[in-house]
Amino acid sequence: MPHTRAASSRVYGYSRKARTVSESSPQESSKTKQASHPHIAKSAIYGAPGVLALLTLFTTTLFAQQNQDWPIYNGRTTGDHYSPLTQINRTNVKTLKQAWTFDTGDQGIWESSPLIVGRTLFIATPTGSIVALDGATGKQQWRFDPETKSRQPIRGLAYLPEGKILAGIMSYLYELDAKTGKPVETFGKQGRIDLREDLDTDPAKATVALTSPGVVYKDLIILGFRAPETHPAPRGDIRAYDVHTGKLRWTFHTIPHPGEFGYDTWAAGAWEHAGAANAWAGMVVDQPRGIVYIPTGSAVDDFYGGDRIGNNLFANTLLALDAATGKRLWHFQGIHHDIWDRDFPAPPVLLTVQHNGKPVDAVAQTTKQGYVYLFDRVTGTPLFPIEEMKVLPSTVPGEKSSPTQPHSLLPEPLARQTLTADTLTTRSPEAHANALEQFKAMRSEGQFVPLSVDRITAVTPGMDGGAEWGGAAVDPRSGILYVNANDIPYITGLTANKPQSSAGAAIYNSQCAMCHAADRKGSPPAFPSLVGITDRLTPAQITDTVQNGKGRMPGFPNVQGEALQSLTDFLRAGKEDIVSGAAAEKTTERELASTGNVPTPFRFLGYKRFVDQDGYPASAPPWGTLNAIDMNTGKYLWRIPFGAYPELSAKGIPTTGTENYGGPVLTASGLLFIASTIFDRQMHAYDTRTGELLWHTELPFGGLATPATYAINGKQYVVIATGGGKDPTHPLGGTLVTFALP
Repeated sequence: MPHTRAASSRVYGYSRKARTVSESSPQESSKTKQASHPHIAKSAIYGAPGVLALLTLFTTTLFAQQNQDWPIYNGRTTGDHYSPLTQINRTNVKTLKQAWTFDTGDQGIWESSPLIVGRTLFIATPTGSIVALDGATGKQQWRFDPETKSRQPIRGLAYLPEGKILAGIMSYLYELDAKTGKPVETFGKQGRIDLREDLDTDPAKATVALTSPGVVYKDLIILGFRAPETHPAPRGDIRAYDVHTGKLRWTFHTIPHPGEFGYDTWAAGAWEHAGAANAWAGMVVDQPRGIVYIPTGSAVDDFYGGDRIGNNLFANTLLALDAATGKRLWHFQGIHHDIWDRDFPAPPVLLTVQHNGKPVDAVAQTTKQGYVYLFDRVTGTPLFPIEEMKVLPSTVPGEKSSPTQPHSLLPEPLARQTLTADTLTTRSPEAHANALEQFKAMRSEGQFVPLSVDRITAVTPGMDGGAEWGGAAVDPRSGILYVNANDIPYITGLTANKPQSSAGAAIYNSQCAMCHAADRKGSPPAFPSLVGITDRLTPAQITDTVQNGKGRMPGFPNVQGEALQSLTDFLRAGKEDIVSGAAAEKTTERELASTGNVPTPFRFLGYKRFVDQDGYPASAPPWGTLNAIDMNTGKYLWRIPFGAYPELSAKGIPTTGTENYGGPVLTASGLLFIASTIFDRQMHAYDTRTGELLWHTELPFGGLATPATYAINGKQYVVIATGGGKDPTHPLGGTLVTFALP
């Protein structure tokens, strides 16, 4: 590592008294499970009782193989992406064929993973309709179209055993009858609740999007939400609602109020204007213990924190809360005073590992910085060492970065931590020379280097690496974790937020430039260019996009009236100095104030990947990986490049790996199913033992979602949502594709 570690390590896991699982719990540790099933022991297989036990085990297993649901986001309550199905195995997977497809009629970056209950498959379409299909044929049973189309990803749904679907669409949580698709009138107001309410802010100007599904615990649905990356943003409260009535039952303040634990980790009074620290990535519940594990993101502004001096609990934190009350049990903060946009990007995973010779129920959390953390899920004690590493201070006026950051010693990071001249691309002599020329002008000193003013810094891993929102799969029998990761550096920095002579320019710089850049050219395809946008979109379409968002862009309902018109004028003119003089300055101040925006002294230069002259990553491959880690030891079992650029493969260039989004699914037969790769649009099946690719097929559109697997009447299916996106050379779509053995 490029940094000197702190002389004295500080181990995290602030714990309070937490409940332990009861002996009668249905989810005991592996040791307890073995003791509670005597027919597994050798002495129990002889005689009538043993025969009966074996027969019971056989019929139970047979039934499970005949019909196997996928009733929860990521498969099971543990969030481990695991299925006990074995019909599709290492030997026959090469014969997989397309079973059926379903065209939603929508187009968009489709990140949704379906639920399968009985014979019915439920999924949210790219624009937020909810459909129910026959899981064996793809025939539509019903379709629910909300009043407002979704402009944000909907990664999954929640299911209630009494036959109801909970669907987050923009700021609304709907409860639908699973048989008919009709709203349940007794839930909230005519079948829905508005998550902009109960937030201690003006609902009309709050940006809230339910991109990841909530988790169900008894009669509660526990929710986070997506928020903007800039001021103004609502505080990221975590809330639990009654699944029958929609009434709010408890709230946890991720930005503590006066008198609450963690309040002193912020500047005095900062909570009144601070925002975000929200749980957008999803969560998981230890159902027997009643503990919900919630990863949170950064506070706004993402890259300048002069107005929020301190460590900023509970931003960038894995929280363990009492699921019934919202009371904090323990927490671990992965980034102190985040100024790199290092949100915890995915739900954690519950697993059991062997630690010091004993089984320990644990929780694993993947991260953007490439670390994989592992904790005792009851106490929060790290099961692998974590040290507080000394890091470089910020040189930005008004900023005060943390002097140390947590550093995990095991497992090794999923992505490189430092960009050096020796780790630049060698794809061609020209590409290497271009990368080296860029590299000489930038600052590159490793992980946790604060951004500089008017000087480019290499951020490694980049803002979309290592692990992303798809999360990890874990084999519950072995404790082996499988996760895909990105390894492409970003290059960016800060610049002074100078006063603007027009309100439109000021609003653009404060709300839009972070993604679309000051010159409006963006960083395609993730952040499209806005040059000439008024020629491509009508004023009504621009207004709709600004206020409701689209794709990765959150909505800005706070930009209204004269402020919205000024922003549109700026986009049309493409220059700052539209109006001038004292009157213009007063207009700018008034219109900017109307948005609730608090301009920071410095603004972010944009999310820019480090690429060569041809647009390929300027670092050496692999640019994306698939990894298998033994979480009992923290050691890698295998790591392979994941994803390919078809045009580079055609030139004989070995597999480079690519950016990848969406997670894996694991089966008891030793297969890992995953799509995720952007440019080759492949669905893959890997051997979990070795990482060998056993089967692959091209999808109609990129499969940037997590698959699901299930069985109906003895037939196993694997299903993936395909919609494309991120590859500008291929169109968008919205087709569900299902595979099965012939």
